[in-house]
Amino acid sequence: MGMIDINTADQDALDSVEGLRGHGPEIVRYRGERGRFTDLRQLDEVPGLSGKVSDETRARLTV
Repeated sequence: MGMIDINTADQDALDSVEGLRGHGPEIVRYRGERGRFTDLRQLDEVPGLSGKVSDETRARLTV
């Protein structure tokens, strides 16, 4: 599987990423409320993800 762009992926695509499973709806909601992500570290601001996104997971993501 290729890189997942957290600014364009739907919740199903986000849920398919190990380390984000079950958080797709929150990521999409956050993006809708606050706009595009500019840095992968912003995932820590998504409710339920603070400090939980590993470097391995981030390596599969892009903005």
